[in-house]
Amino acid sequence: MKHAPFFAEGPQAALFDDDEVQLIEPFDPPLASVKIEPAKTIAGKKPKVPSYLADHRKRLRHRFLTGGAAAMPDYEILELTLFRCIPRQDVKPIARRLIDTFGDINGVLSASVGRLEQVEGVGPAVALELKVMETMTHRMARARVMQRHVISSWDAVLDYCHTIMAHRDIEQFRVLYLDRKNVLIADEQQGEGTVDHVPVYPREVVKRALELNASALILVHNHPSGDPTPSQEDIDMTQQIMSAAQALGLTLHDHLIIGRARELSFRSQGII
Repeated sequence: MKHAPFFAEGPQAALFDDDEVQLIEPFDPPLASVKIEPAKTIAGKKPKVPSYLADHRKRLRHRFLTGGAAAMPDYEILELTLFRCIPRQDVKPIARRLIDTFGDINGVLSASVGRLEQVEGVGPAVALELKVMETMTHRMARARVMQRHVISSWDAVLDYCHTIMAHRDIEQFRVLYLDRKNVLIADEQQGEGTVDHVPVYPREVVKRALELNASALILVHNHPSGDPTPSQEDIDMTQQIMSAAQALGLTLHDHLIIGRARELSFRSQGII
């Protein structure tokens, strides 16, 4: 894990785009105090969605609900999501810009709020909707592995790690804690760093294992570059954690490095 200076994300953009103000109306009371300019009206009526947009949205929803979701490109799935945030505008250009900028849906959902709002047409309401989607996908993936035997659900574990880490633009270090039967009892983020460095504290890793009454652990971190090849720092840190774990009767099963398209297992490579 290469060492590099830490950095801070830039300031957040203005609160809401004009086309997104509708989103906050059904929210809980804390947002009720935000003053929103009323939508422009004609003869006392709110403007309607143009018929061609309404027809497009209707067709897209129909395709999705009648079994066509698997064949829909990423930008159309994003369109469906943006319909709720932007009620009276063609959202296809925004969806395409998001895909062009971040590559695919996983890249879009993994992007930080600051980076999302740099895309033309994306304001806080759209960014919020996308981050809610990201959280839902993470929790669904996590539910498939928690309290499950890790060996028999190894593919699900790898899918989970890729879902939450493969498209991050900074390094993240996580530890999966297992009980005596190799059942996953906890998944915890231990550190988050920069584009090529994340702080790791072996003492805290094994201390937490004892607190959880865990018997074994799996280390996981990502390489934002996309290449999961371990650095010498990665190998040295793994050896330090393994030594600390062995001294306390804990087993280090593996260390996974998650890249964009594949992962690397220290166990499979004979590094541990």
